[in-house]
Amino acid sequence: MPTQNISILIAEDDADDRYLLQAAFEENGFTDKLEFVENGLEVLEYLNSIKSKDSDKKLPGFILLDLNMPKKDGREVLKELKQNPEFKKIPIIVFSTTNNEIEMRRCYELGANSYITKPNSFESLIKTVAALRTYWIFTSSIPV
Repeated sequence: MPTQNISILIAEDDADDRYLLQAAFEENGFTDKLEFVENGLEVLEYLNSIKSKDSDKKLPGFILLDLNMPKKDGREVLKELKQNPEFKKIPIIVFSTTNNEIEMRRCYELGANSYITKPNSFESLIKTVAALRTYWIFTSSIPV
C-alpha cells in the first residue's frame, strides 16, 4: 500500500473544525501537506493558481469539501469542479454536518466521490481521517 505524502485541500469555514482536522492528521502520524481554504471561492482560486505557469504546486490528491460555506457553498463548488476538465478527476469527499439522505443523493448527482458526515468526537474523527486518507491515497494511486 502506498505511503506517499500528498497535498490535501480542505475547504472548511469553521476555525475549530480546521484545527481538529489538522490535529487528527497529526495524531495519525500523517505528514501530508494540508492546504486550508475558508470558502468556495478560495477553493477555485487555489486550484486555478496551480494552473499558472509559475506555480510549482501539484493538484491535491483529494479535496475535503464542507457544504455550508460562505461566498460559494460546497454544492456550487462541487458542480463547477466536476464540469471542469482540468479538475474533474480530483476526488472530492463531501465532509459535512448535514446528515440528510436527500442532500447526500444530491451531492453524488453533482459528482461527489464520497460523502462523510462529520463525527461527533475527536476519537471518531481520528479514525475517520485515517480511513478516508488510506482509501483515497490508495485509490488515487491506481493508474486510470
